[in-house]
This record gives sequence, structure tokens and C-alpha cells, in this order.
Amino acid sequence: MYQFDWSVIQDGQLWLNAIGVTVAYAAVTSLAGLLIGVFLGLALVARVPVLTLIINAYIHLFRCTPLLVQIVWFFYALPMLTGYTLPDWFAAGLGLTLYMAAFSAEIFRAGVISIDRGQWEASTVLGFSYVTKMRHIILPQATRRMIPPIVSQTILQLKNTSLLSVVAVPDLMYAAGSLTMETYRPLEVYTFAALLYLAILTPVTLIANRFEIKH
Repeated sequence: MYQFDWSVIQDGQLWLNAIGVTVAYAAVTSLAGLLIGVFLGLALVARVPVLTLIINAYIHLFRCTPLLVQIVWFFYALPMLTGYTLPDWFAAGLGLTLYMAAFSAEIFRAGVISIDRGQWEASTVLGFSYVTKMRHIILPQATRRMIPPIVSQTILQLKNTSLLSVVAVPDLMYAAGSLTMETYRPLEVYTFAALLYLAILTPVTLIANRFEIKH
């Protein structure tokens, strides 16, 4: 019978630091990815042929390749190709940011084109410019429809930060791996790490559910 030894997880500072790194990477990469995604989505809606082709290729690339491969590529391969070494913290988050941007662009595009075509036509008949049309008629309605998938993608982004441990970012998974190597108690360590992820994500998920019900 396995004898649990929970004393191996008593280093509170280790876990607090790891939680801080995890949440910081999730927040910054989600926000940066969302901002990039909005601009890409606006470009898609504008339907400029060459630009649309490039952006669709970018979205396809990041949606159809594993995020782990993207993170490792930006951390190790990009400096080899360019000859320029990126700061470790930046290189680690770059893959997460561009991954989030690809999905955000598609969410934005889907939200905008979901608005009934009649509203586009009516605003055109009334003489509204494209900017006025988007600002006052289309985007306010589309934004409400975008909120649930964006929140869901942000939750996924926080879970995805666990992949950063492969490039030695001191997040929760990296802390758990390091502690396991020291104590040889993987069951206690990884169980506790899972409980920490659960504690972080449960309130966020509840908020997301409320948004989905409301919108």
C-alpha cells in the first residue's frame, strides 16, 4: 500500500512563485494575442485578397501544428535562423502569443460575419462609412457573441502555459518536475500541482459560464 508523504510539498514560496509565473504568462500572452488577433480579424473582414491569403496561411499554420512544437521552435530554432538570441522570457511566450492570436483572429472574424447581412445593407443604405458602420452597429453586437469563445480560449491558454516547462520557464509544471527530481515523490507533487491548477481555473470557468448564459 502506497504511503503518502505530503511533507514534500511544504515549500510554499516555490509554489507561490510558480503560480505567479503561470498566471503572468497566461495573462500577458492572452492579452497580446487578443490584440494581434483583433487586427488580423479586421484585416480578414476587410477582404483584401493578398492580405487575406497571408493571414489565412498564418492561422492555418498555428492551428494545425502542435503548440509544443511552436514553443520549442521559437525558443531554439528562431535564434539559429536569425543569429539573434531573444530574451528567454520573450522567446518562451512568443509561441503562446501567436497561437492565441491565430484563434482570436478566427473568433473575431466569425463574430463579425455572424451579424445579419441585412444590418450591413441597411447601414450602407443610410450612408454610414465603413468605420462608422463597424463602430456603432456591427462591433457592439459582434463583441457580445465573441466574449464566450474568447473567455474559453483564455482558460485554455492558462492550461497551455504548462508546456513552457520544456524550455525551463519556472511555472507550475516546471516547479513540480524539479521537486519530483529532488524528492522522488511524483504522486504527491503532481497531485498537488493538479489541485493548484484546479483552484486557479475553477473560478475563471465559473465566470466564463456566467458570460455564456448572459450572452
